[in-house]
Amino acid sequence: MIQPDWLLRSLSKRVTYSVKTEEPVVALTIDDGPDASTTPAILNLLKEYGSKATFFVVTERIPGNEQLMKRIIEEGHELGNHMTNEEPSIRLSSEGFADDLIAADSALTEFDEIRWFRPGSGWFTAKMIDTVESRGYRMALGSVYPFDHLIPSPWFASEFILWRVRPGDVILLHDHRGRGERTADTLRRVLPELSDRGYQVVTLSELVDLAE
Repeated sequence: MIQPDWLLRSLSKRVTYSVKTEEPVVALTIDDGPDASTTPAILNLLKEYGSKATFFVVTERIPGNEQLMKRIIEEGHELGNHMTNEEPSIRLSSEGFADDLIAADSALTEFDEIRWFRPGSGWFTAKMIDTVESRGYRMALGSVYPFDHLIPSPWFASEFILWRVRPGDVILLHDHRGRGERTADTLRRVLPELSDRGYQVVTLSELVDLAE
């Protein structure tokens, strides 16, 4: 999910990577759920440490997990749009991208109002941003990404996050199957350390609203 510097400079005002703040607060975002075998453990850890997260949902994984989706909302977390299936959004035609965005939105708004969109695999174009904004969304990526879907090591992810994190950052991790298990292991290491450092872990909307 690394973007070229020239693209970041030209589009950063329209894509949220982090926010400017001196307050010890960061947003936690988790992609690719829900998964009945892994998401509950993640939610349990967030509750234990008084932390919140934005869950960017792949909507084809909602059927059968409706109660889990409701639990996410009931426990004070936030849902984001991560399209209907796990594929690079940038490979879709303009029409296909718009159709998929709308289909995912329809599934998600059964549970809550949705404010944020994250493209599959992290790559995007200006046209995609136009489409996202036309549907009332803001696009968000992240500033602290430990490559957890490529490097299957909770130790590495934990050390990377704790080394890189600064006030206003957006942390990006993944759910679903083995990645969700690794995220739970990572959060067991990261959340108590962030708490000891005085950090508050919040949803993306809470972070942005605080900064604004």
